[in-house]
Amino acid sequence: MHRILISDPIHPEGLRMLRESGADVHEATVEEKARLAEILPEFDALVVRSGTQVDAELLRAGRRLKVVGRAGIGVDNVDVVTATELGILVVNAPTANLISATEHTFALMLALARNVPAADRSLKGGEWQRKKFIGTELQDKSLGVIGLGRIGQSVAARARAFEMKVLAFDPYLDAAVAKRLEIELLPLDEMLPQADFVTLHVPLTEHTRNILSAERIAGLKEGAMVVNCARGGVVDETALLAALESGRVAGAALDVFEQEPPTNFELIRHPKVVSTPHIGAQTREAQERVGTQTAKMLLAALDGSLAVSAVNLPFSSAGTRGEPYLSLAERLGLLASALQGGSFHTLQVDLWGVDEAFHASVAIAAVKGALTPFLGEGVNYVNAERVADGRGIEVVRATHQHAGEYPHLIGVRVTGDGGDSELAGTVFADSDPRVVRFDGYRLEFRPEGRLLVLQNRDVPGVVGKIGTILGDAGANIANIHLARGASQEKAMAVIRLDQEPEPAVLESLGSLPEVDSVRLVDAG
Repeated sequence: MHRILISDPIHPEGLRMLRESGADVHEATVEEKARLAEILPEFDALVVRSGTQVDAELLRAGRRLKVVGRAGIGVDNVDVVTATELGILVVNAPTANLISATEHTFALMLALARNVPAADRSLKGGEWQRKKFIGTELQDKSLGVIGLGRIGQSVAARARAFEMKVLAFDPYLDAAVAKRLEIELLPLDEMLPQADFVTLHVPLTEHTRNILSAERIAGLKEGAMVVNCARGGVVDETALLAALESGRVAGAALDVFEQEPPTNFELIRHPKVVSTPHIGAQTREAQERVGTQTAKMLLAALDGSLAVSAVNLPFSSAGTRGEPYLSLAERLGLLASALQGGSFHTLQVDLWGVDEAFHASVAIAAVKGALTPFLGEGVNYVNAERVADGRGIEVVRATHQHAGEYPHLIGVRVTGDGGDSELAGTVFADSDPRVVRFDGYRLEFRPEGRLLVLQNRDVPGVVGKIGTILGDAGANIANIHLARGASQEKAMAVIRLDQEPEPAVLESLGSLPEVDSVRLVDAG
């Protein structure tokens, strides 16, 4: 049973999902939150919002910790680098507040353009000052979007409904995608002087901190308006205040601030500023989605699924379509490593006809599988490459265009001082992984369960003797797969057993004069 520690409150629906999974779920008390490092070692997963700082010290205290679930999009409060070093998966809910953040962007933009907060205060004060609140329309204005991720693209789509011209800066967006979205992609310093409104939708990183710097604010179009519903720290607040004072910037709408909660209210109280207390995701719908998405991702990660939104996987999520290939590659790596019988210094992954989107993830899955017989749960998709590199294991990946008789084929070879072992497999019907080649033998079996692998001389009576020994020992045969070598002097048998045989049974099988080798592998 997985044990999950909830450090910050999440939506009741998310809690229900976690509890109904059968996990042991514990919500930390106020007193326990003050000593998280003391209680975390007993848990497999930690769920936080922005109220818990998951630093290196806390992560290292989590001896059993496999997953950190950040209930939200940003992971600013999680030391992702240390989590990766420790092999801890960090998952979040990347799409939960997409609509809420998008709509709040427009709520602020329209409130700013039409002086809604000031007009509201005036009317409530008993005034009727219509001419005082002349606003501006969005139609035919240029919107400059900094960051075209999910939220940035969602904002751009709605801006077109307002008949705005959308300009954007995003160094990672393909120009063809921008064209399809009817967005003009420009360098940032070219975009800013053309935009009537500028909205930011980027995370806070070392590259985006003060991306709207004093120099860039000075380069804004005269009378432009700035909207920030992304992260505090991406706008130079001191420079923005000066630009508001000078009139260079006509107004700003801010939901996020460099320091939260703020202590300096000079910018917030400026008459040209509309501000809200970081409520972009504060809708009933978004909060429920944050809770349920985080719960879903956390449980999937604990179950070993790769259809998760992990921020520190060394490859893009394979999704459900890629999982059968990753599962196959991992099993091939595990079998090759276990059957090689000792340490190895080279692992080669060959790919025929496999979708390019899965190349990196399939190779890492093979590395994880190959290291598992020796390291167990100490190796996972997050740290497999790092662990292999630290042990001096060379990982080689080769891709090929034509798979021959199989449309998709994955080959794994491990080489050590004692020799090598090689397997290849494919996926039938998009969901059924099979081994189809094994150390030069052509045979087909599912890489799962307790597998007894025997190499023997190709003479009559061997299968009968093997069956007799296993039957006498009470080891039931679930499946048996046989293959001859090219010379027809050697043969191989792969037998799936319902029960694990005692060591004495393996010794009896190995003592048969016709049998050259006996190896037992638990393929999971």
